[in-house]
Amino acid sequence: MQVNSLTLAQIGEDTGTNTPPEAATTTDTPPSALSEFFDTGAMGLLIEGGPFMWPILLMALVGLAVIIERWRSLKMLGSDCSELKKTVLNDLAENKIEEALNRCEQSSGPVAAILGNGLRKYLVLSKLNYDPARLEEKVIKSMESYGAHILAALERHLPMLAIVASVAPMVGFLGTVQGMIVAFSDIVEMDKTGGGNIIQAAAAGIQVALLTTCFGLIVGIPAYMAFNYFSSVINTFVLDVEESASELMEAVTLQLTFRETPHPDNDKHTSP
Repeated sequence: MQVNSLTLAQIGEDTGTNTPPEAATTTDTPPSALSEFFDTGAMGLLIEGGPFMWPILLMALVGLAVIIERWRSLKMLGSDCSELKKTVLNDLAENKIEEALNRCEQSSGPVAAILGNGLRKYLVLSKLNYDPARLEEKVIKSMESYGAHILAALERHLPMLAIVASVAPMVGFLGTVQGMIVAFSDIVEMDKTGGGNIIQAAAAGIQVALLTTCFGLIVGIPAYMAFNYFSSVINTFVLDVEESASELMEAVTLQLTFRETPHPDNDKHTSP
């Protein structure tokens, strides 16, 4: 019985059936949540794409900030100004210039701003008894210069959005070219050494290289669409401003004409 037990123990030791205590106690530790966050999902692809992904991420944040800021600003200016224009022109026809100016100052938007600027200039020059022949010219120049400031305010930060729309895909293409160069360089080295699977290495390298192009287009396409949308909205505002300025100038010209035309009662008093 002792011999049999010894032989069985020796056989177990020779065949390695006895598991050491260290192997029995060791288990695979699950990955932490932080490592899973950086290895999977969009963050994992961002890190895997290489250094060119970070400029694309920065441009994505800048483009998103510009889109939110312009959307909120232009939405606040989207009120209908047709009633304001009608009221201001009626006040101007009745020679109520100060009331029309107060209406414009109490309203918001580019149309109210351009009308207020023209009325303010007309009111000041009228009180100074400025030459009526040049008063209209001064009002037109004042409104044109102020219109340029309005256009600049409407187009604020839009050049930055245009830069993001054009540069982000180009940076993505540059990252893809750099990744392809690295991938083919690794393939050449593997071919020289004769180790590894060249097809798998080429596919893996090309996949990583194309990530920058994908992310660049993901950033550039929405920025391009938002730029065109905001440009169309701004063009609508500019047309409204120009139309309002032309209508105001017609009303001012009519007022100056009435002022210069002699009244029949005055002719009776002045006639000898």
